[in-house]
Amino acid sequence: MSETAVTAFTVNGLAVTVETESRRLLADVLREDLGLTGTHLGCEHGVCGACTVLVDGVAVRSCLMFAPQADGTNIETVEGLASNGEMHPLQRGFHEAHGLQCGFCTSGMMMAAVQLLRDNPDPTPLEIREHLSGNICRCTGYVNIVEAVLRAARELSDRTASPAAMVTKVVHEIGTASQ
Repeated sequence: MSETAVTAFTVNGLAVTVETESRRLLADVLREDLGLTGTHLGCEHGVCGACTVLVDGVAVRSCLMFAPQADGTNIETVEGLASNGEMHPLQRGFHEAHGLQCGFCTSGMMMAAVQLLRDNPDPTPLEIREHLSGNICRCTGYVNIVEAVLRAARELSDRTASPAAMVTKVVHEIGTASQ
C-alpha cells in the first residue's frame, strides 16, 4: 500500500488541493486530476521538455517532479497563458510565425519561453536557441519557433514602452518604410 499526501498549490491563479500517492508525478496530477492536458508527456525522463511548466516562475519538467513537492507553490501551465479570452503574445507569435507543426512540443516550448522573456525581455536569436535547447521539436527546425519568441518579445516590449518611446518608434518605422 502506498502513502498518500494532501498537496495544496495554485495553478494558473486557482488554489487547488489534491490527495494523491506520494510518488505520483506532477504531470500526471495536472493532466489526469486537474484536466490540464496542455502539459504533454513525451519521454517521461525529463529529456524532451514537452511537460515543461513553471513552478514559482522557474521552468521545470513536471515528469520529474513528484506532486507533493509542489506543495505551497505557484504553478503556471500553457492553459494559463491566455487572459480574458485573448491569446498571450507567445501564443500569438507561435500562430503568426507558424512556430508549430504537430504541436506536441509547443506547450513546453511556450512555458520555457515565458521564463526566458521574464528573465530577459530582449533576447537575441542565439539566446533564445540556447534557452530552448532543452526542449526538443522533431518537426520545425526551430527557425519559426525562434521567430515566434522574437515576435512575442517585441509585442511585450511595446506594451511596456512609454508613450514617448512608442511615438519615436512609430515615427522611425514610418520613416524607414517610406525610404
